[in-house]
Amino acid sequence: MPLALALSAELTGVTDLEPVDSPETPYVYSFKVECTSCRETHPNFVDLTAYEMHDLSGSRGEANFVWRCRSCRRESSASFKGKPVQYTIEDSGKWKNVVEFDVRGLEFTEFKVEGAWSCKSTANGAKFEDVDLSQGEWFDYDEKAGEEVMITDVKWQIRRS
Repeated sequence: MPLALALSAELTGVTDLEPVDSPETPYVYSFKVECTSCRETHPNFVDLTAYEMHDLSGSRGEANFVWRCRSCRRESSASFKGKPVQYTIEDSGKWKNVVEFDVRGLEFTEFKVEGAWSCKSTANGAKFEDVDLSQGEWFDYDEKAGEEVMITDVKWQIRRS
């Protein structure tokens, strides 16, 4: 079943918001997961990255995240369907799917934003590479343009894609 992590935010003076994600410094996505078989929810947030693969038991397949439910013992998995999509100034104030997953036997129920995001100035393309969205907003100053830049009203949603 395809699921997506959707973002809505107000961008002022910046565009092309995306997670800082590379094989050297992978972005870690943290989710609460629920078994679709017995509806048991894992007590902790679980982490997955696009660069880590795990074998599925009893098959030759693999996934970015593999979990066995403690209650019903069913194995579930999740894999990235592609690279994250940039959230642009044109998307400001609207919901947009920024990353999609193929999930089997589980659902993501909550997302916890951690780690660095990047964006660039709409005035001159200057890069901001340590954007922290964990407080639901981010403020900085674009030296070249001589103006404040910001990302506010950050909201996350997990939805079927």
